[in-house]
This record gives sequence, structure tokens and C-alpha cells, in this order.
Amino acid sequence: MVYTLDAAACRNFELASNREWLLTNGLGGYAMGTVSCANTRRYHGHLVAAITPPTGRTLLLANLDAYIQTDGSPVGISTNQYPGALNPGGYLYLDSFSCGASVEWVWKAAGAIVRKRIEMVPGENTAAITFSNVGEQPFQLTLRPLVCHRSHHADFEASEAYPDHLVFPKGQTVLTHRGVSLHLVHEGAQRIPVQGWYYRFEHMRELERGLQARQDLYCPCELKWELLPGEDAVLVASTLEAPGTPTEAPSEAPSHLLAPWLRDACRRFVVRTPQRSTLIAGYPWFTDWGRDTMIALPGICLVGGDVEDARSILRAYASQMHQGLIPNRFVEHGGQPEYNTVDATLWFVNAIYKTLDREWDPDLAAEMMRAIRDVVDWHVRGTLFGIGVDPKDGLLRQGEVGVQLTWMDAKVGQWVVTPRHGKPVEVNGLWVNALRVAAWLAERLGEDPTPFATLADRAEASFRDRFWSESQGHYLDTVDPSDASLRPNQVLAMALPFSPATGEHAVRALQTVERELLTPYGLRTLGPKASGYHGRFEGPLSELDAAYHQGTVWPWLIGPYATALVKLTGDRLEARRVLKGTREMLSEYGLGGIAEVYDGDSPHRPGGCPWQAWSVAEILRAWIEDAGGE
Repeated sequence: MVYTLDAAACRNFELASNREWLLTNGLGGYAMGTVSCANTRRYHGHLVAAITPPTGRTLLLANLDAYIQTDGSPVGISTNQYPGALNPGGYLYLDSFSCGASVEWVWKAAGAIVRKRIEMVPGENTAAITFSNVGEQPFQLTLRPLVCHRSHHADFEASEAYPDHLVFPKGQTVLTHRGVSLHLVHEGAQRIPVQGWYYRFEHMRELERGLQARQDLYCPCELKWELLPGEDAVLVASTLEAPGTPTEAPSEAPSHLLAPWLRDACRRFVVRTPQRSTLIAGYPWFTDWGRDTMIALPGICLVGGDVEDARSILRAYASQMHQGLIPNRFVEHGGQPEYNTVDATLWFVNAIYKTLDREWDPDLAAEMMRAIRDVVDWHVRGTLFGIGVDPKDGLLRQGEVGVQLTWMDAKVGQWVVTPRHGKPVEVNGLWVNALRVAAWLAERLGEDPTPFATLADRAEASFRDRFWSESQGHYLDTVDPSDASLRPNQVLAMALPFSPATGEHAVRALQTVERELLTPYGLRTLGPKASGYHGRFEGPLSELDAAYHQGTVWPWLIGPYATALVKLTGDRLEARRVLKGTREMLSEYGLGGIAEVYDGDSPHRPGGCPWQAWSVAEILRAWIEDAGGE
């Protein structure tokens, strides 16, 4: 699917610098930037390579300074932001922008018409950048590659020690630093090997987050082409000496239907590497998180993609289980996975059920039954971080000082913003659901389901007895200790395939959620009448984390809300109405993605990660499964 902006939008710097584009390579690497061409985040660049796929993401080619010259002086068509200045201001010549399987800009300047296209090679850390003369006036194109070697989370400052090696073989310029090589392939170009530093690029989005917002970049050479009408200049940036070429993506006609746009958005999160098949939780700064992966899997793999991907992902995570837990996340630079999560493993069991229910596979069923037995055994006896079944009521408890274990996991220094210690409502909904899945799978495999069903019966009875608050008209967020905060976590329990939150109580709770938490963009994470409510997601990182789950709207929650609505009331038309408006969310922040969060208060500005996997996945899943949409 293709997203376009016209000349008026492109030349509005505020708008064009707040609309971001993304290309991915299926390894965790990516290219990302803005419509204006100015890099406003430290994560922006033409090539961010996944050195140890899907992690080790390293910015190599940050941008290209580009100039054209006809009969007069050179005209800059690129845009860079420095403190107090834009230089050059190429966005003023932009005539159009489009992004889909590739990204394209068209400039009209000095009587010439120039098109720039960026494409990524699937399965490689390779980006191909093509400048084309699509007008009638010949021109000289000058490119100055702006490069570095740094983690995409870090900054870069000028150094006499950079790079370790710089060589100029025919048709290439190769920079190597700390064992990582960047090959710039530029066949047909006149190369002028002039090296130098560009200082103090400024990243507006990082400045807003209260982070270091400036960096320096290195230019290894200047490249010139004389382009007649119809001719191209190609620069390929790669970690490979002999990079491949982009493959033409199948074209899709623009559609007024929601599902094709969401399916297209889902594809960029799937990663297949020799290490593991997985889902990236969000671009640009997230890797693969166990919780996000398992929540997003039904939408991305079962509704929007390939069941085989789901099987591969389940097997990959099962192979990394430790004491009955799947990893919370795989760390960016090697080391052991982290297991600090109470719910990711229970979402894993739910994803197993969804996958096998979608398409039965006896081999996978047998493998996953062994994993589920391990999960149940460890949870009953007790595992890491205080996670274990309370023998008094059969509910699952969790909590360790200074550790955040549920999906509401923000932490500022040593302050866990939303600790939710004890017995959270969605965790125990997931626990009952997991036990019912275990019983279902055991029966399908000809095994005795009774041990699992007995545990489920007791936990479900305790859930119904202990979580309902008649005075509040909704479920408690936690028990032991009791917390009556109005949060959307009860909706997660309602929406599960084997939910313990049913009947009149669930209907009343959903009505309360609709009245206080529902917005056009998702559900608020805390009721607006609560003393700790934050209506704005803005400011430096510490303030963002403090607001993260304290009123901020999360789009992914609208999926479970629609599911619960249909389960409890049968109102598919209302579910359709709630979900249909999300089409506009795909084009107002990260083009072709849905943001991680929105403000709790109107006008509900998008924020956080521009491309969040579970945002598109859960909306797509609910749109197809619950609203009957296409």
C-alpha cells in the first residue's frame, strides 16, 4: 500500500518532519527518516544494519547531502537540521513524496526534475539509493555520504580515530570500524576522495525527550554523476562486499478497505534469521519482546500472514524457556535473555491455542504440550520473581521489590511506576485461560485433562469471588493487596478464549470501561478521575515513563475491547464502528504503522514508537475475527 504527500505538505517543514517512513529488511535492520529528509531522531538513517540479527543494530549511512547543478550555482535538494538552521533547505523544492515497498521523493529545482528512491534488499543489510533524472534538463548530481559506526541508541562525535580503515577500490568506498565494514558501491561516479566532518546535526525528537540531541557525521568522499534525461545514479550501502539487488514487491492497488492496509503494516515486523524467527515489537528502538511477540502473533501471523511463521516463533521461544518462563526480551548486544515477566509465558500459551485452533498440527501440538506441562508445573511450585500459585485460592501471585513484571512495566530509576504486585486481574485471567488450554490440548492428544481442569476450576471460582467490586461496578485491578483503580487490564481477561470474566459482572465492567477509558484511538490506562492520571504523554524521558501507564492511551487495547464487546453483547456493528476509525492512524505519525501510544486527553496526539507491532496486529485481528471486516 502506498502513502503519498503533495507539494504543499512536503514544503511544510513542521508537518513533513513529523511524518516518518520506514523500510525493513526482515533481519531487524531498517532504513528510516522523515518526509522532509531531515533526520529528527538518532535512529534515522538510510542504513541501520542488524549486525547480529535481529539485534546489534548499527547506524552506518545516516544521510546523503545531495546537490544538483544545471547552468547556475548548485542547488541543495537534501535537508539537514543544525542548531537554529536548516542547511540545505531542499524540502522547499519537494514536489511529492510516496512510500510503500520503497520510498520516493521528487524535487523540481533549477529547471530539473529529480527523483530519489530508497529500497532495501530482503535478508541483507543493504540499501539501494537511486537518483533519477525524470525531467528534460541534464544536470550534475553531487552526493556526499554522511556516515558513522554506532549503536542506533547512541550518539556519535568527531574523532581522529574514525574510521579504523578507509580504502578506495574501483567503484567502491569502504570504511571499516571495530570490525564492521560499510561498502559504498557507486559505479559510474566520479569520486573525489575528500574526507571531512560535518558537525552538530540536531535531532528534534531526541531534544523533546530530554536526551542528547546532537551528533557529528563523517564524509569519506564526494561523488559526482552527469545525468541526462532518463539516466540514473545508484549508490548502494551494504555490510557486504557484493550486495544483492532489491526485489520488486508485488503491487497492490489502493484500497478503501481496512484489512489490506493493516496486513501490509504487519509484514514489516516479521523477522526470520538463523538465530530465531520472531517479531520485532516496534521500530525503531524495540527488539523482540516475548510479551509483545505473543500478543501480536495471532494478528500478524495467523490473520495477516503465514501460519508457518507462527509455528517457527513458538518453537523458537519454547527452546529458550527457563523455569517455566519464556524470555521477556532478548538483549541488544549478546548476553542471556531476560525473564522478568509474569504474563509473557501465559500469552505464549494463548498463542499456542490460537495457532493450533487455526490449523491443527500434531507434531507442534505434541511439542507444545510438553512446554505447557513445564509452564504449569513451574507456576504451581513457584518460579522466578515470586511468581507462583497461592495454595489458598489457586490464583497466581507475583512480585519482587524493584521489579516490574506485568505489561505496565515503566520504571524511572529505582521507582517502579505501576508495580501491581500481588494478583493482577489480567494475569489471573491468563492463568485460568492457560489451564483451560492445557486441558483442551491434553484431550485433543488423548491424554488426561483432569489435573489441568481441576486447577482451572478452582482458580476460576476464586477469580469470580475475589476480583469483582460491586461498589466500583468493575473488576479490581489487583487483589492481595486490593487495588480498585479503573484500568483496562480487566478487558484483557474478558477477551480471552477461556475467560473467567463473563456474565452480568463483565457486561457492567465493560460499560464502565466504555464510559471512562474508551477513546477513538484505544483505551486509557487509568481512569481520568484518578489522582495519578496523566492526560499528556510529553516531556523528557522520565515524564514519559511516569505517564506511560497512568492514563496514556494504547491503541492495541482496542482489539481486546472489540473482542470483549462481541463476546459479551454480540454487537458486531459497534465493534466495527469502534475499529473502523483506526484507518487514519496509519498515516498520521509513522506512515504505514500505528503508534505505540496516544495522549489520554483530547486531541490525543500520537507518541512513543511510531511503528508498534501489537497496535496493528490486535486491530487487524479484531477487525477480521470480531467485526467481520475486510
